[in-house]
Amino acid sequence: MANAELNVTLREEAGKGVARKLRAQGLVPAVVYGKDLDPCTITVEPKALEKAVSSAAGWNTLITLKGAAPVEGKVVVLKDLKRHAIRRTMVCADFHAIDLKQKGHFMIPVVTVGTAAGVKAGGLLQILRHELEVICLPNAVPQSIEIDVTALEIGDNVHVAEISAPEGSEIPYDANFTILMVAGHKPEEEEIEGEEGEESEEAGEE
Repeated sequence: MANAELNVTLREEAGKGVARKLRAQGLVPAVVYGKDLDPCTITVEPKALEKAVSSAAGWNTLITLKGAAPVEGKVVVLKDLKRHAIRRTMVCADFHAIDLKQKGHFMIPVVTVGTAAGVKAGGLLQILRHELEVICLPNAVPQSIEIDVTALEIGDNVHVAEISAPEGSEIPYDANFTILMVAGHKPEEEEIEGEEGEESEEAGEE
């Protein structure tokens, strides 16, 4: 599991006006929350935050906060990050404090391995779930969930019940949903071809 440190500054004032002033100074207003922890408003530097979550673990990186007494030494994960729609600059962030001894819920990216036989035959691999929820200890969060698609033919699919969770973790689910599938030709292309054939037949009848 990736680890990082992040220097933060505690801020006593909150509100849209304060947040705008902070962003004008090149800072990002943020909030830290968690079990047995009153929400704390803090300020972070955008470049430092980008660096903290730049590893392959991304938002699942365990971040140790430094500099602000109420959250000093707290281990958190980034839970939400809003960006400006056009400039893509950071607008605000939310951090969730976690207990390293208790299992948590994490979203893990799905990674396919190999090239499906159905794709080689002209089909299309469609990934319906790019992430899967995993329950595990914070120090045992896997970077990805690999699915070998080599043997999949056109029409084959993979359901969540078929996935083996990484060691020390589990994948919760209520319904056995589809993660990925190998589809044939696009339906719209087949419809167009069918319509063209019908038009040809009608022209021949005339």
